[in-house]
Amino acid sequence: MSKAFTRESDAEDDDGDVSPSVALPAGSKNYMTPEGCARLRAEFNTLMEVERPKIVDVVYWAASNGDRSENGDYLYGKKRLREIDRRIRFLTKRLEIAEVVDPSVHFGSDQVFFGATVAYEDASGQQRTVTIRGIDEADTSQGQVSWVSPIARALLKARVGDVVRLQSPVGMQDIEVLHVNYPAPGAAA
Repeated sequence: MSKAFTRESDAEDDDGDVSPSVALPAGSKNYMTPEGCARLRAEFNTLMEVERPKIVDVVYWAASNGDRSENGDYLYGKKRLREIDRRIRFLTKRLEIAEVVDPSVHFGSDQVFFGATVAYEDASGQQRTVTIRGIDEADTSQGQVSWVSPIARALLKARVGDVVRLQSPVGMQDIEVLHVNYPAPGAAA
């Protein structure tokens, strides 16, 4: 059988390094906290120093067993290696353009900047708290939002007591900034 019929396409490797949900706005910087940058670096190092070498060994061993067309270890290993390489490329690109911002420099400020934890109230009286983080580190399950999200865009540069307009799926809403907090210098966020 021709190798053309057994070889997997590498075309999908070039696409999808960055999913649209984590794409940076054109011309903007990749802001992140020191903790977020450290997490990305740790993931990169784990992939490069632990995961990738382990999978390369498995693929090498599986390839030495002969017929690769029905060798599950080989096929799975190659697939996993492509996934790891794709993630390494993504992390490399993100870390190269990272703009590390320490939110503690604004400690004591009542104005909303990157890294702030903001309590706000909407027109119905419902209070919420969000922490503004980088695109690659925001975790909505922990109340963290990306600095490019609509709520963060509305809140940025506002001060305690300000009422800002938020474009939401249900239309324009007025929200009031109740409290702004930053981590203390030297404290982990």
